[in-house]
Amino acid sequence: MISTIFSGKIRDRIDAWVFTLFTVLGVYQGEVTIFYILYFFWWNEAAIISVDRLFYKRNPQAIFTSEESTTTPISRSLFVLGIYFVFIVVFFGFIANWQNQKLLITNLEVLFFHNWFFNLNLSFVLLERLYRHWTNKPVLMSSGIFTVNMIVLHISIILSAFILFFVVFRYPDIFTPDNLWGSVLIITPFLLLRLVLTRIKI
Repeated sequence: MISTIFSGKIRDRIDAWVFTLFTVLGVYQGEVTIFYILYFFWWNEAAIISVDRLFYKRNPQAIFTSEESTTTPISRSLFVLGIYFVFIVVFFGFIANWQNQKLLITNLEVLFFHNWFFNLNLSFVLLERLYRHWTNKPVLMSSGIFTVNMIVLHISIILSAFILFFVVFRYPDIFTPDNLWGSVLIITPFLLLRLVLTRIKI
């Protein structure tokens, strides 16, 4: 059990660092927005939940992190994700950038999977999770609205709204689509959040 947890934590940290690498490259190319981050966090949780529920029975080393996780219906997680999907797409994807055509186009590319950095990030998450199950690697599974990934999503939505209203909208001359440093300042808190929560995950 201890070795399973240890192995799972190492893989989670690798996932976090791969996400950071692709995101930093995306920022450098001007392809990353707040919507990009939130949409990825949403898909990250949706992909993990779906793969785990479909394949955990064939993996003898798939372990639920708590007794509650085994009894929590998947519909509860999917219901929350459904609400978040609408909110993230409508507000952060469109309303927040309605007057900024370049950011709006970038968000549409992310939404319809025409952003290569986003696609590479998501593909890595999906393939890595599938690989764990198909090769019977240790997998720590959790379900509900307070998993580590869901906590990241909860905090990120609140943080995103704060950054938009009190930073981005207040200093439009600094936070422009062509300003690399503006993008770096926006994305950094999300990268740190994911790395920190992954590090303390048990």
